[in-house]
Amino acid sequence: MSWFKRAKPSILTEQKRDMPEGLWWKCDNCGATLHRKQMEENLFTCPECNHHFRISAQKYFEILFDGADFTEFDQQLRSADPLNFVDTKKYSERLTATIKKSGMTDACRNAVGVIGGNQSVISAMDFGFIGGSMGSVVGEKIARAMDKGLALKAPVIVISQSGGARMQEAALSLMQMAKTSARLTRLHDAGIPYISLLTDPTTGGVTASFAMLGDFNIAEPQALIGFAGPRVIKETIRKELPQGFQRAEFVQEHGFIDLIVHRKELKSKLEQLLNLLKG
Repeated sequence: MSWFKRAKPSILTEQKRDMPEGLWWKCDNCGATLHRKQMEENLFTCPECNHHFRISAQKYFEILFDGADFTEFDQQLRSADPLNFVDTKKYSERLTATIKKSGMTDACRNAVGVIGGNQSVISAMDFGFIGGSMGSVVGEKIARAMDKGLALKAPVIVISQSGGARMQEAALSLMQMAKTSARLTRLHDAGIPYISLLTDPTTGGVTASFAMLGDFNIAEPQALIGFAGPRVIKETIRKELPQGFQRAEFVQEHGFIDLIVHRKELKSKLEQLLNLLKG
């Protein structure tokens, strides 16, 4: 899945049409035409309006770990199809196609490295794999990341980017809420820091479990954070919703998250918090 929406050809000059494909992009929020080099320098945020594009787990690892140096673990885990689920296509076929297209084995990746001199474990979800939905493998990988933190006595950071529980695994996906929350109790009892980073979107069962249980809950600007979506809530209560409802700023104002941090400042803020928690 691309991180950007391509600029319409009508806004490009004849010279730009001759340039290699993928150099120019259009901001989804303000419509600015952006060069890929600008985006990379700004860590895939718009220099005009600060819109944060969705990025992969790989990019978060490269941004956050010192020297972009990390070791991934538990890559071999893959989802099964215990329910033989079929919607518009077989779940097993959907998994095979998504693995081939994305190059990932599921919607979560685990890695260990150093952040500001602190050995740390990061478990990062990726919207590019079936909407970052939480199935059995995602829950297991997050649980294993917490186990790794316990074994190394290292802080754990979970980066949420998900549409919620994976419907193709039904109750098995909902069980991951309890499993990951129980693992967090072990971290807490051992005095090991846990930081939750909520990115766009963080919804459903992910929000209702580990995403909101951090020692610090941090969000990227304008990230969509909630349980049910705005449309469902509006239809249920039959009232107009406040402006900015379920965006990070609204959620912080109502006391559910601690900090909103621009991606360019995220690494330095995490270093500050890890040093504080270590002290």
